[in-house]
Amino acid sequence: MRSRAAGLVLGFAADRLLGDPRRFHPVAGFGQVAARLEQRLYADSRARGAAYWLVLVGGTTAAGIAVERASRHRPVPHALLTAAATWAVLGARSLDREAAAVESLLADDLPAARQRLTHLVGRDTRSLDEAGVARAVVESVAENTSDAVVSSLVLGGLFGIPGLLGHRAANTLDAMVGHRSVRYTRFGWASARADDVLNLPGSRLTAALAVALADDRPAAVAAWRRDAAAHPSPNAGPIEAAFAGALGIRLGGTNVYGDQVEDRARLGDGRPATTRDIGRARDLARRIDLAALVLVTVVAWRRSR
Repeated sequence: MRSRAAGLVLGFAADRLLGDPRRFHPVAGFGQVAARLEQRLYADSRARGAAYWLVLVGGTTAAGIAVERASRHRPVPHALLTAAATWAVLGARSLDREAAAVESLLADDLPAARQRLTHLVGRDTRSLDEAGVARAVVESVAENTSDAVVSSLVLGGLFGIPGLLGHRAANTLDAMVGHRSVRYTRFGWASARADDVLNLPGSRLTAALAVALADDRPAAVAAWRRDAAAHPSPNAGPIEAAFAGALGIRLGGTNVYGDQVEDRARLGDGRPATTRDIGRARDLARRIDLAALVLVTVVAWRRSR
């Protein structure tokens, strides 16, 4: 457990300092394998989608178990392997960099900000005004603080390398096939539901930390309790509502995904988001990431005693 805690800290630091590898990123490689397997296994069937998920996530988790068992009695290699896995799965630096890029462009070039926003969200950005772009960035920062950082840390702290790799594999499949569309409504059902379950602890911790670190804690609590259930995602709802209350802004509204229009409930009762709120959301996310790391490593260290 001590080498696990040390590995999580080292991997977190590597992500903060170095960001994602520019070439040969393991998550990108996993995505390519998943795309090829989809071509072979796809059918408009929940059973086929579940088999697809089990092969990919089960295989990745099994590889993590093998590495964990081979190194668990060798503290230094175990810590370094845990650090490498943590660095590979975390996305805090990349998330912050993309949000900062949109924030910088939004001040002077709205069309360029809309285009860069497509790196963060799947919605149609072409008709968004400044408030719409700012809202989309804040929502993405909030949700991905859990998906790309806190949830991985929680499962890594609990289960080590298998938890880290298994979570990132499941989260990647949710992004690839878990969204609602004619093609993936049935095939992606297992990937979407499994991702909801795996992200449940991390999402609640993220929302709780957003409340704890908010300037106006009562507003963050009120937004979470009042508005979270109206969000279509059981995990994004608490996080985005807590962020909205913590920042004193209003999230939610109409999103366009291809030919589908979603009119999402309003989260928070503050003013519309502005460019300045992107920086405030990034700062809150960074503090949540660090607080989650401290909590996870303290728990791991105490379990070792």
